[in-house]
Amino acid sequence: MVSVLRRFSLVEGISTLVLFLIAMPLKYVVGYPMAVTYVGWVHGVLFVGLWLMFLTVAGMRKIPFLLALLGMFAAIFPFGPFLIDGRLRKFDAKSPNIP
Repeated sequence: MVSVLRRFSLVEGISTLVLFLIAMPLKYVVGYPMAVTYVGWVHGVLFVGLWLMFLTVAGMRKIPFLLALLGMFAAIFPFGPFLIDGRLRKFDAKSPNIP
């Protein structure tokens, strides 16, 4: 379950970067606001899903609750999901097989 959380966190982190580095410049530089509408919606769903997944995995006692809170806090920042991955890897029994 921790490996699923790690992958989901990676996808959410990538969605944040796509929002900030692609969609927002399309809106403010090119004048195409629909990019932020769609990418922002997808990112929002992934963000809420990541928070729920952290709570679920912590509730299953696969990771400590404080690590789940740290992961939820880290998800607020653009590179947070990538930074928290190292701590999650310690609790992932399959970490050597995950690229």
